[in-house]
This record gives sequence, structure tokens and C-alpha cells, in this order.
Amino acid sequence: MAEKKSPKKHGQSGSAREDRLKAALKANLARRKAQAKARSAQDDRPGQHKD
Repeated sequence: MAEKKSPKKHGQSGSAREDRLKAALKANLARRKAQAKARSAQDDRPGQHKD
């Protein structure tokens, strides 16, 4: 039978990857919130009509 490999532990490289992913996710969320805020501010201006 084939031996089962034990799951890899997150070492230094795994931790660095998670840190990069967290930073990217945080930046993405901040950018999306800013875009949504800009869109809602633009929609609230009087005289602007969407067709």
C-alpha cells in the first residue's frame, strides 16, 4: 500500500504567503469600498439621470 504523507506544516514561507494574501485582501477591500462610496456619491448628485 502507498504510505500516507503527513500534512505539511506552515513554515516561514507559508506564513509569508498568508501575510501577503491578507495584505492583498485588505487592499482590495479598501479599494472596493472607495469605489462604492464614489459611486453612491455620484448617484446622489442632483441633475444626473441614468438612462
